[in-house]
Amino acid sequence: MDIYDRPHFEEEHKIFRENFRKFCEEEIVPQQQQWLNDGMVSREIWELAGEFGFLCPFADEEYGGMALRDFRFSQIMTEELGRICESGFALGLHNDVIAPYIEAYANAEQKARWLPDIISGKAILAIAMTEPSTGSDLQAIKTRLEDKGSHYILNGAKTFISNGILSDLVIVAAKAPEGVTLVVVERGMDGFKRGRRLEKMGLKSQDTAELFFENVTIPKANVLGAPGQGFVYLMQKLAQERLVCAIGAVATAQFAFSETLKYVKERTAFGKPIGTFQNTRFGLAEMRTEVTIGQNFVDTLVMKLNAGQISSEEACMAKWWCTDMVNRVVDKGVQFHGGYGYMLEYPIARAYVDARIQPIFAGTNEIMKEVIGRGLGLS
Repeated sequence: MDIYDRPHFEEEHKIFRENFRKFCEEEIVPQQQQWLNDGMVSREIWELAGEFGFLCPFADEEYGGMALRDFRFSQIMTEELGRICESGFALGLHNDVIAPYIEAYANAEQKARWLPDIISGKAILAIAMTEPSTGSDLQAIKTRLEDKGSHYILNGAKTFISNGILSDLVIVAAKAPEGVTLVVVERGMDGFKRGRRLEKMGLKSQDTAELFFENVTIPKANVLGAPGQGFVYLMQKLAQERLVCAIGAVATAQFAFSETLKYVKERTAFGKPIGTFQNTRFGLAEMRTEVTIGQNFVDTLVMKLNAGQISSEEACMAKWWCTDMVNRVVDKGVQFHGGYGYMLEYPIARAYVDARIQPIFAGTNEIMKEVIGRGLGLS
């Protein structure tokens, strides 16, 4: 069975996949090595994605979207980026993690001001929650908003911010007098400074950076939703974010499995393909089984998300299990590639180092287990 042709996809999804796959092969694959060398993707790919309708397709047509309120389209794009081992073009972050905050909590004026550029690719999104001394404990953030009546003054620092260099609009979580508040910081605001692009073990073409806010004037018109409700908003969107992580993990695992299966059929030892050895067959059987289990689980949750029925605990289960699973799978893939698996010119090596972050970001897997445990009444 074609892993990309599954029962929950309909004809319109298959057509969409064909179009996005063509976009990936023609516009992304030829640039991947350059992006790795540069340490970030090009701005041009964002605008090209917008031109083709691949940015925020769920958004209303009045802003330039296609009103495709079906998460299967997002799932397809994440899977296709995984199929070509592309981890730098943070499409899922822009489309499925950050833009939904704008759609859900922005007022009419803010949507008219921001969404057209977000959908066209002229405005790249980032979200800034993590701080140098604060990760999963969002209540402990130290970035502050001082209320000056007509505006706020923002001070603080954020780190590990994906799209940190390229971003034009950054949703920042900060402490205001009313409590945690979300504000949108725009490129060019006085006092908004970007630190160094962080050198990471993997995700080499993803521009992760430090951000600094030094007496940045934030108009009240840039507050997202109600002051003091930021923590609630973040909690409401975390289930979708964690499902995005799970989908990406399964897509990477499928890539690793496919690459390894191809390699063991071609590589010979002792006069025959190494795939004919029982140890290799058993290992590939384990990989295929784990990928299939993860795929079926996330497909179920995608449909539950579409129906508005996904629970926080289910999203945490998917994020935890699938991101742990991808690391098991890519590790086996490297092992079966032998010495070549350790060479970065082989995609399996890039998949290996890229996958290691997945049990850490969007809430560590230890936090996922804590949420699941609390859901069992074990707090």
